[in-house]
Amino acid sequence: ALRQVLGTHVEQRGSNITPERLRFDFSHNAKLSAAELRQVQDLVNAQIALDIPVVWQEMSVDAAKAEGAIGLFEERYGDRVKVYTIDGFSKEICGGPHVTHTGELGHFRIAKEQAVGAGVRRIRAMLA
Repeated sequence: ALRQVLGTHVEQRGSNITPERLRFDFSHNAKLSAAELRQVQDLVNAQIALDIPVVWQEMSVDAAKAEGAIGLFEERYGDRVKVYTIDGFSKEICGGPHVTHTGELGHFRIAKEQAVGAGVRRIRAMLA
């Protein structure tokens, strides 16, 4: 959703995710406007409402990249990675675990957005 709203320059820089909340760091040089935050929330909540299956496959890092998966921490996962796909929306390398359908997530709300370093922003969000 961040890449759709802000542009393809956005890349993950770090994260911490629990079943109730998330912290997500990403590359971007400017504070997000209220309209941009609302757009991100709306995009995420639209995918949740569609109750799309979340499918994963284990594959080599090279195969994941060839399939267009986004992932910046490949070295953390070794030669084999899990690629999670939300059809038509997202394909990412991740350590998981994940839900089986987006509808399991509940309502997504961004609670805070802030700078954490030069060219790095952070969002904190909750699921209810």
